[in-house]
Amino acid sequence: MRRTLDALYDGCAWLAAVAMIGVLVMVLLSVLGRQLAFHLPGTDAYAGYSMAAAGFLALAHTLKRGEHIRVTLLLGKLGGRARQGMELWSLSVAVLLAGLFAWFSVRLVLQSIEFHDISTGNDATPLWIPQLAMALGTLMLLVALLDEWVLEARGQRSHSQGQETHHE
Repeated sequence: MRRTLDALYDGCAWLAAVAMIGVLVMVLLSVLGRQLAFHLPGTDAYAGYSMAAAGFLALAHTLKRGEHIRVTLLLGKLGGRARQGMELWSLSVAVLLAGLFAWFSVRLVLQSIEFHDISTGNDATPLWIPQLAMALGTLMLLVALLDEWVLEARGQRSHSQGQETHHE
C-alpha cells in the first residue's frame, strides 16, 4: 500500500512538473509571438490553466515531503501524548477542510460537464478540462492527509520532516 500511495504522490508531482513546462511553453510562445508578429489565441489562458494545475497537483507530494508551511510554536513545546493529540486534532481539521475542498472541486467539474461550461476567452476551452487538475490535486491532498492521520495515530509519522532549522 505504501508503494502505491507514494507512486500516486510522485505521479501527481510529475504531472505538476509537466504543467510547469506548459506554463513555460505558453509564455515563450506569447513572447515569440510579440517578437515575430504572430498571435496564438489562448496562450494566456493556457498558461493560467497550467499554473493552477501545477499548484494543485503538487499539493500531496509537497505535504508528504514535509514542505508545507507549518506553525510549530505550540507543538515544539509539547511532547508525548499531548503532541500526538494536537497533531491528530490538526490533521483531523485538515482532513475535513481538504475533504470539503475535494468535494466541491469534483462537483464543479461535474457541473461544468453538465452545463457545457466553456471559458469566456477566445480559446473557448471546456472548463471541466482545467478544473480536472484541481479536482485531482485536492483529492490527492485528501488522500495524503488521511495517510498522515493514520501514520500519526499508529505512531509511525516522522516529525523531523519540514521542521525549521535554527541558525545562530
